[in-house]
Amino acid sequence: VQLQASGGGLVQAGGSLRLSCDASGSTQDYQSIGWFRQAPGKEREGVSCIVNINDNSYYADSVKGRFTISRDNTKNAIYLQMNNLKPEDTAVYYCATDSCNDPDRVVSWGQGAQVTVSS
Repeated sequence: VQLQASGGGLVQAGGSLRLSCDASGSTQDYQSIGWFRQAPGKEREGVSCIVNINDNSYYADSVKGRFTISRDNTKNAIYLQMNNLKPEDTAVYYCATDSCNDPDRVVSWGQGAQVTVSS
């Protein structure tokens, strides 16, 4: 599977961005599909994902209430709406399959999308 992320950029604190991830196949072909991020000098961490067996969404505590994950099955795409962004959200964001929070269990990675939040 190929995953293509887009939508990153530079935004001021309090602003919003929307990330997109286009998959080469159905987003329902995996145990889960979602987003990880990696800030400079930090480990890669799970941000949000959709678990396909029950269609539930998972969010890291640090983004709950600010980020919303969604998908469009007709376009084989998922999205991450990021509101009220904070400087600590600055990271490279990666689309990923088959794990919501363990990078070692991810099967497929997309290329990263840089998100930079200025204070």
